[in-house]
Amino acid sequence: MVWSTIKSALGMAEPTLPDGPTRLPPYFPVQPPACAKHSEKLFACLANEATQKARDMERAGLHTSYFEDVTVQPVDAVAAETVAREGEDRADLPKATDNPLDECRTFVAYYQRCCDRELKKKKNWILNEHVRVQEEYRYKGPVKEEAGAK
Repeated sequence: MVWSTIKSALGMAEPTLPDGPTRLPPYFPVQPPACAKHSEKLFACLANEATQKARDMERAGLHTSYFEDVTVQPVDAVAAETVAREGEDRADLPKATDNPLDECRTFVAYYQRCCDRELKKKKNWILNEHVRVQEEYRYKGPVKEEAGAK
């Protein structure tokens, strides 16, 4: 028990995420210099495996929309029919309960453990700061001229 605590404190033990769906930490995509290795592995996994899984779910119509007023429709009718017919039998087809981030669960755990440690250090506090854009620099859309002004 003592040895596992020491290994965990030194970062030698494999990190774990809480049970439930895999989620990215709230400070994502912050990349402290000491976490560059873990960040690059996570970004590569998100760009490849997780994106591919999400696209497969979109093709089959199994994804969820971020907006309530948007109804989800399959992009590829043939893929949706195949998933509906053979989805339970074949493991390579996406399911409605799949989470694309599950492909990168271990990378998320290593990234989260590293960032939790590094963001506490004073030299990395600036990475947690939120940037506020001044009103005069915000985009206001196309400028409309008034009818009476010449």
